Order: sequence, then structure tokens, then C-alpha cells
Amino acid sequence: MKPIPPGYQASFETVVTDEMTVDFEHPDDPQLGKLHPVYATYWMAKHMELAGRKIILPFLEEGDEGIGSKVSVDHQASALPGMKVRIVAEHLRTEGNRVHARCTAWNELGDQIGEGYTEQVILPRARLLRIFEKLQERWQARLGPPPD
Repeated sequence: MKPIPPGYQASFETVVTDEMTVDFEHPDDPQLGKLHPVYATYWMAKHMELAGRKIILPFLEEGDEGIGSKVSVDHQASALPGMKVRIVAEHLRTEGNRVHARCTAWNELGDQIGEGYTEQVILPRARLLRIFEKLQERWQARLGPPPD
């Protein structure tokens, strides 16, 4: 991976949809079904990881791949369906093969709605694929042969 300048930024913008609101997908339980008609924390975490990944993309060399290893989110305020949300990730530092980024999210009204942190681990793509293959082999061994 090529060096990433400190302070380098990448952003992601989206419009909140009904799918991105708080829904724990248990329609038979009103405490765990569709709860709040606002941008869910787990969607914010996903979008922060996406913005953090965008930091590494211009700096990956052929054969490199990044994989997320940490995401933390402090969800501070709301965004409603139909509102734009903008997330900016800022490169803090690279330690070895780990790229650290701070993320900040705003709604369309200019309210800061979240702060967070992501970490991407950079590995050779071939090594990462071997890791996945070994995991798949272990999983298949546990499941046993397919039924006839």
C-alpha cells in the first residue's frame, strides 16, 4: 500500500430510506419490530465503514485488499427518511498494515448526528482469499457431506 497522507479525507452521501430506519425485524414483537422512523445506528456504522474504506482505495497497490476490523459509533442526533446524510472519514494514521480513520456524520440540516472510528487491515488479496477458503473448509467439515 502506498502511504496515505495524514488528514486525507473521503466522504459518502446517501438519502435515508425507510429501510434504513430502526427495525429489528421481529414483526410479532412490538418491542423488537419497527421502532423509530429515524436513521438507525447500525446503518450509520455501515456507512462509516464504507467511508473509511474509500480512504484506502486510491492507495492500494495491485494485489492488496482491505478488510474492516473495527467500527465504533457515537450516534448523537437523528435523520429522517428523505434527508441526506453525509459522512466524512479522515485518515488519522497508519500503523503497520492498519489504517485508522475518524468519521463524522451530518444530516441535511447541518446537525452533527454522529462520530466514529474505523480501522481497515491491508493484506495481500491472495492471503485473504486463503483465510476465507480455510474458514469455508472448516465450516464444510462441521456440516458434513451434503445429503443424498
